[in-house]
Amino acid sequence: MDPLELTLLEAAAALRTRQLGHLEYVQALLAQTDRLTSLNAWISRGPEGLVLQAKAFDQASSAPSEHLPLAGIPVAIKDNIDTANLPTSGGTRALLASRPQRNAAVVERLLQSGGLIAGKTNLHELALGGTTNNAVTGACRNPWNPLRIPGGSSGGSAVAVAARMVPAALGTDTGASVRLPAALCGVVGFRPSMGRYASQGILHLSPSKDTVGPMARSVADVAWLDALLAQDPADLPDVSLRGLRLGIPRGDFFEGADPQVLAVIEQALDTLVAEGVVCVTLDVPELKQHNDATGSTLVMFEMMQSLPAYAQAQGLSMDALLAGVGSPDVARLLSGQLGPARVTATAYAAAQARRQKLQTDYARHFADHRLDALAFPTCLMTAPPIGHDDLVDLHGQAVPTFKTLIRNTDPGSNAGLPGISLPAGLTAEGLPVGLELDGALGSDRHLLAVAAAIERVLPRLPRPPMVQA
Repeated sequence: MDPLELTLLEAAAALRTRQLGHLEYVQALLAQTDRLTSLNAWISRGPEGLVLQAKAFDQASSAPSEHLPLAGIPVAIKDNIDTANLPTSGGTRALLASRPQRNAAVVERLLQSGGLIAGKTNLHELALGGTTNNAVTGACRNPWNPLRIPGGSSGGSAVAVAARMVPAALGTDTGASVRLPAALCGVVGFRPSMGRYASQGILHLSPSKDTVGPMARSVADVAWLDALLAQDPADLPDVSLRGLRLGIPRGDFFEGADPQVLAVIEQALDTLVAEGVVCVTLDVPELKQHNDATGSTLVMFEMMQSLPAYAQAQGLSMDALLAGVGSPDVARLLSGQLGPARVTATAYAAAQARRQKLQTDYARHFADHRLDALAFPTCLMTAPPIGHDDLVDLHGQAVPTFKTLIRNTDPGSNAGLPGISLPAGLTAEGLPVGLELDGALGSDRHLLAVAAAIERVLPRLPRPPMVQA
């Protein structure tokens, strides 16, 4: 039994039946973390506390009860989710020593199930970007190629899971920030329907868009964490691939993608069709039109309400928070909202109205075509090199990095839909490609069941090269 290769549920079963010792498991994960410090997945950790807690579980006279299903399992927490035992920095200088008074509600649910906090993971500064090339905490590196980004903003969480430092992690997702790094690092990342998880204790950018999302190496693990975080005990329904209906929005979600990405996605879709899945080609230009008038406007306006409020709760002024920003791309975004080009309340109200139209059109497509999910490439490209925060090369052209990375994930986010990215395979260069599945609003458990059925017929990824070394 290789402790590093155990999924969350496999590790829980091995620990519960005493096939694996808690200390043995924790020490294996800590050794892996120490071996791969060059990936810069973490901002703060507490290894001594993990060892003490593992010893306590081993010394208990009986195995952990069913009320502690996560007993002794370390989970990584993105460093914009409050923890009382470790700082919550948001990856920005002014908050590096910030100690919240209490845990976020989602962290409390993990702890109440016996889970351990492995540490706080690196992120794009203030979660305002998609590369996790953070000038304050350092660039986070992709375990498939350490010269490339892991995606963001939850880059450290994805790296920790992909590199076998932890079996699972929590990230947050505003427009891509769980699913994008999951895709680029070859793991599973889930964004739930808006409002499904408690939002107390998050360093928010956009409260109407932000949500915590679980990340792991299997859909079953993510589904288990979803049930815990949503306090939804319902078992996943058994879904057959035969007759499953997937909407394929080719024109608007496939066009312009890297040919290597498309080759992996088309192979995955061919596999699904051979298993009896019905793929329905959709024409959905209105989704992009509504989304372009919605997403950044919502985030920029809400950000200038939520960031000052969080800073004040930590005893900081907004000026002090801004002075500590080190990443040039983040500084530009924030400074743009302090001048005459800032988003107005009128523009914000118009964006909210367009979001309602976006939600209506999504609901119409799901109903008219009797869809179980939409399916498309999570990202148009594989992980680009570190350092291309403003422009990135796609088809030999320089295109805006952030807009390109989040193009396919943002519309569902603005509509509040559940979405999950699954590893679909590797390109000829050996880089992961994610297949995104978006479900109808509120269809979280059905979407997870669909994802589990699809996962079973897709190729299982090998260990990343950095893990094999």
